[in-house]
Amino acid sequence: MNQVATLVADCPDTSGPRAFADWDRSPQVLLGDLGAELPHDDMIEELRRGIHGIAEKVMRPIGAELDRLSARDVIAEGSRLWEFREAYSQLGITVEALGAFPPEQIPDIFCLLFEELGWGDAGLCISTGVDLLPHYMAAKFGNDFVARTYPETMIGCWGITEPDHGSDALDANRAIFHANGQYGRPNCVAKITDGKVIISGQKSAWVSNGPIAELAILYCAAETNGVVDTQRGAVVVVPLDAGGVSKGNPLEKMGQRALPQGEIFFDNVELDIDHLLVAPEDYKKGVYAIHSEANALMGAAFTGCARAAYEHAYAYAHERKQGGVPIIRHQDVAKRLFHMARKVEISRAITRRVTKFNSFNDMPALQAAMFAKVTSTQNAFEVASDAIQMFGGNGVTLEYPVEKIFRDARSSLIEDGCNEILAIKGGTLMIDPDRLPSTA
Repeated sequence: MNQVATLVADCPDTSGPRAFADWDRSPQVLLGDLGAELPHDDMIEELRRGIHGIAEKVMRPIGAELDRLSARDVIAEGSRLWEFREAYSQLGITVEALGAFPPEQIPDIFCLLFEELGWGDAGLCISTGVDLLPHYMAAKFGNDFVARTYPETMIGCWGITEPDHGSDALDANRAIFHANGQYGRPNCVAKITDGKVIISGQKSAWVSNGPIAELAILYCAAETNGVVDTQRGAVVVVPLDAGGVSKGNPLEKMGQRALPQGEIFFDNVELDIDHLLVAPEDYKKGVYAIHSEANALMGAAFTGCARAAYEHAYAYAHERKQGGVPIIRHQDVAKRLFHMARKVEISRAITRRVTKFNSFNDMPALQAAMFAKVTSTQNAFEVASDAIQMFGGNGVTLEYPVEKIFRDARSSLIEDGCNEILAIKGGTLMIDPDRLPSTA
């Protein structure tokens, strides 16, 4: 028996697609919510539907309302931000709960979760994502102190960028620096002594969840034996009710206004050494690890954001009439919708592929996570822009949701490392040292 025949004989007997002869005379397939994707098993689909319900009925109306408020009012007592957080908490999405799923299902669940949340509201989605990071990274690094000491109900944040250091803070090995470039003075330093970590300085206004967070995973320069080293920094889990911690005003910004962001200040904040998650000698690993996870999350979230913009445009193109017909009958509109859908599919596909690869490879490929982040955020921006164009003058008014989605998507091109820097950094990660001449 030849190889193909052997493979066929070993395949289980399952029903396949309809025979060509059984097709309609004018064939057409309408794709579902998740496009050209095969159905998931019942458990995953039930979870997705639950998240989608929260995204549609809670996130969208609350996100739209928060978008019109001042940054202070977004976090004020009585704000509907807290209504969203309560509804989201009922889903029970924690590091412990996600870890209970079979390992082979976790990548799909991760991508579905953050795509649906990104579809609901990009800013609120990012808020839920950074919530997980202190406990998630502690678990990944085998640290059980954080789980034993701090409940997952605490609002989390990730502090890495500083007033004088943005995307360069994600480049601990200085791969993208000019030959004569210097990192300069760090704005935040953790002094590591016998049994203690003492933190001084500040993190920038871009700390997502900063104004409301209760627990931070802090990335900063380290001081050991009187020497400050930015390439051998420290990763510290910091309870934000510790003495010496204070917060600045919440940031007013163009997009993702439902996501509270703001400065955090540290005035000789003293913690037991148990709070040190990653020591200076492993700092590059710490940056690599969290950046791999964060960029994958961004890929899923802004796949959802792009999908939201596309779906609004798709519905509008069927309803809006010009020239006596729905505008979807006009060739340019149909062509535009095709390319919008294509970009959503590409974003979803690359994010799923990268997340699965990084989940099961011996170590994640950071450049692959960057593929997902850069592709999905760029596509979200372009799809949202095309949605505005399709709505015409209506698209730039506050009456329709696409202008908000456009503003939310625009922020993503800078968030978690601006795309230009990620491309340069990712390119350096693709270098194969074995192929270089010995003098290179």
